[in-house]
Amino acid sequence: MQSDIAYPNKNDDDEINLTPMLDVVFIMLIFFVVTATFTKEAGIDVNAPQANTPEIPNSPGILIAISAGDEIWINDRMVDPRAIRANIERLHAENPKGGIVIQADKKSTNDTLVKVMDAARQVGVYDIALAARDD
Repeated sequence: MQSDIAYPNKNDDDEINLTPMLDVVFIMLIFFVVTATFTKEAGIDVNAPQANTPEIPNSPGILIAISAGDEIWINDRMVDPRAIRANIERLHAENPKGGIVIQADKKSTNDTLVKVMDAARQVGVYDIALAARDD
């Protein structure tokens, strides 16, 4: 009897509605996923040589990596040296304003680096940067 007097309007259905809070959390999740920046990788880890004044390009269109064994990787794919020009031409057609960043391992040969740079110039890409560490 006394419990009816203390809580005259008490219902068993009284609860907190969590739907608006879940809507806000979901919208925040969408916002963070859409605004997140993703880094492009060339496909392999390269031990780049050290430089005192490295420059970071604005937005490289094509990332090319040359391993210590002179393997050429373009966008996570190992590429045959004879197909470098065709791959660069195709990727440059997709993004004509983007340049090329070459990540050459310090144990790779200059011959492979020159072949990649020549293939880029034959396609008409002259905005070529070499990656270096700033340790």
